[in-house]
Amino acid sequence: MPSNLAPAAPLAKTATKPLFPFLDLKAQEEPLREELLHAVAEVLDSKQYIMGPAAVRFEQHMAEYIGCHFALGCASGTDAVLLALRAVGVTAGDEVIVPSFTFVATAGMVAWLGAKPVFADIDIATFNLDVRSVTRCTTPRTKAIVPVHLFGLTADMDPLLALGRERGIAVVEDAAQAIGAKYHGRSAGTLAEIGSFSFYPTKNLGAGGDGGLITTKDPELAKRIKLLRNHGSPRRYEYDVVGTNSRLDSIQAAILDVKLKYLDRWAEGRRRNAARYNQLFGSAGLDEVVKTPIEPAGYSHIFNQYTVLAPRRDQLRQYLSERGIPTEIYYPFPLHLQPAFAGLGYLPGSLPVTEAVAGEVLSLPIYPELRDEQLQAVVRAIADFY
Repeated sequence: MPSNLAPAAPLAKTATKPLFPFLDLKAQEEPLREELLHAVAEVLDSKQYIMGPAAVRFEQHMAEYIGCHFALGCASGTDAVLLALRAVGVTAGDEVIVPSFTFVATAGMVAWLGAKPVFADIDIATFNLDVRSVTRCTTPRTKAIVPVHLFGLTADMDPLLALGRERGIAVVEDAAQAIGAKYHGRSAGTLAEIGSFSFYPTKNLGAGGDGGLITTKDPELAKRIKLLRNHGSPRRYEYDVVGTNSRLDSIQAAILDVKLKYLDRWAEGRRRNAARYNQLFGSAGLDEVVKTPIEPAGYSHIFNQYTVLAPRRDQLRQYLSERGIPTEIYYPFPLHLQPAFAGLGYLPGSLPVTEAVAGEVLSLPIYPELRDEQLQAVVRAIADFY
């Protein structure tokens, strides 16, 4: 680890066993057990494991839910970003503007294509791309901008889309954490020409393994995605382009199709818990100390994570761990200072907001099955620390 990446303080080995999990998938899935088993058994009985009826049905349901013409499954959220970038024509030598404060796949897939990730700074209030920083980052080589809808809140898309139109730059949504989120009445994944989603198990709509989705209203982009995800093959043993093998398997699609019916209910539970956290922080007099997430007018936050800015974050996290309160840090090390991207030449101080945020973010349990006394226990422990 290079010296400019100071690691977050490790949790003590004597930390108390958590009073409850940070995310409880068992609580979510147990009521659906029979429904999930039935859906999987149908696929097993059909023997149509790849691009079978279950996958087609799920794609149709996702297109209806998101409000787009095409929803195309793939093997993972990482592949969804990769395929979307390829579909809009990103290739070696291009530049693609991305946030540094995100999961590595966003920038990693740019580099995987031989293009150059250009890191822009973020808005401290939303943790999403700051359009002013994005504007400063554009050059004649900029091929695409990839706004990430971080933690379930969409980026401010209208200014980014206007910039893209003005300068002939494609906009690719990374909506991995934002399924069901809205921006002025429009769904994440429909805001730009193409969008990408992840169904990693910890997402609000999570599979029983990896899975992803690409959304678009453009039939030409959809045609390219269908080719690229299936070895570039429009027909068996015919190859129009060099593609890859990235298909959402039918068992994962069947699991996701069951869960999709409950997604809005779960999202509402997360929103309810977020509102309760905000109320509890205010009542405890912590709203001047701990910066809680915002939901700007016209946005609908679906809280894949409830992430606060907390002074003395590492000491607080240790204190909470010793009292059985689980937390996570997304993300402690900005990508522009990671060894994987050292060749790009970024130095500490290059993205001041990103670096400041990475040192203070702390994510608290937010899943819909949490009980009110558990939310109170989290805030009470934070109040005790401060």
